Amino acid sequence: MARQDNNKPVGVADILVLIGLFIMAVMALLPLLNLNYEWMRWAFAVGTVIVLVARVMGINKGASLRVRRLHLMLAVSALLYCASALMMFLSRGTNDWIAFLLAGLVMQIYSTWMIDRETQKTEE
Repeated sequence: MARQDNNKPVGVADILVLIGLFIMAVMALLPLLNLNYEWMRWAFAVGTVIVLVARVMGINKGASLRVRRLHLMLAVSALLYCASALMMFLSRGTNDWIAFLLAGLVMQIYSTWMIDRETQKTEE
């Protein structure tokens, strides 16, 4: 397995998150460029499910309660991504799905930043 800078092995959940987020990013940009095909909605939905599965797999990481709660927050952000995919199907022709996508993105950025900060504290 590949290793990160802090000598922790990269797990299957981490690789799945990267794949899912890449699919989501590409499929989220294409409708904004007026390329709107039915298969793109399905691909975005598949990306969100991949991220959700990977986030649920990674909930029990971390020794401290705070880190486990931050991982749970990452799972909630994945649920917001799934809500975004659902809105893509329910409100065709509108960009309502972007609100859920941005809410999940903000939660993910905060959680990953705080997880990194908390793990650096415990390593010192």
